[in-house]
Amino acid sequence: MSDASKLEDLEIRLAHFERMVDDLSDVAARQAREIERLKARLDEADRTLGDVADALDRAGTPVHQKPPHY
Repeated sequence: MSDASKLEDLEIRLAHFERMVDDLSDVAARQAREIERLKARLDEADRTLGDVADALDRAGTPVHQKPPHY
């Protein structure tokens, strides 16, 4: 294999690796955005659950008590 052929092969491999790094970077960025979106939804659900528990507590309904049929 000549030096020119080796150099061309290395350049091709480098281009593939650069593309792979760009693709992985895009995936990581999308996943980070999705994680932030899911965290926000979880925080909202947590607040809602807390509000429901508070309302039940104010109504005199025990929140952490098993129902009578258990």
